[in-house]
Amino acid sequence: MSKLVRFGVSLDEDLLDQFDRLIRQRKYTNRSEAIRDLIREELVKKEWTENREVTGAITLVYDHHARQLVNKVIDIQHDCHTCILSTQHIHLDHHNCFEIVVTRGKSKDIEALFQKLKAVKNVKHAGFMMATKGKHF
Repeated sequence: MSKLVRFGVSLDEDLLDQFDRLIRQRKYTNRSEAIRDLIREELVKKEWTENREVTGAITLVYDHHARQLVNKVIDIQHDCHTCILSTQHIHLDHHNCFEIVVTRGKSKDIEALFQKLKAVKNVKHAGFMMATKGKHF
């Protein structure tokens, strides 16, 4: 178990007021929890910029009736199979599908996969969520 360390932070009063409003909006119980989340978020970004082994999720919304779209998406996924852990395909309605691609690998490879999927003609929306394997914190 890690040791809890207390430290002081000096902030401009207006900045602290804005931070406190943000904390209330996001339902944090205290400033410490909010600061811990901000620090973790920055550490995840750092792992991604250093091309470390990371994890994440890519989301796609598309019309599966669009000519050859599904085949293109599957071909890209097969070409990048080493960084795909799992996919989930959800039927939103008669035309639209939502796909989640769970990834693990070097951040540059995952970002390249995202860009390829996002660029497929007739993909209506593509999203990307960076995460970490939690190894370093």
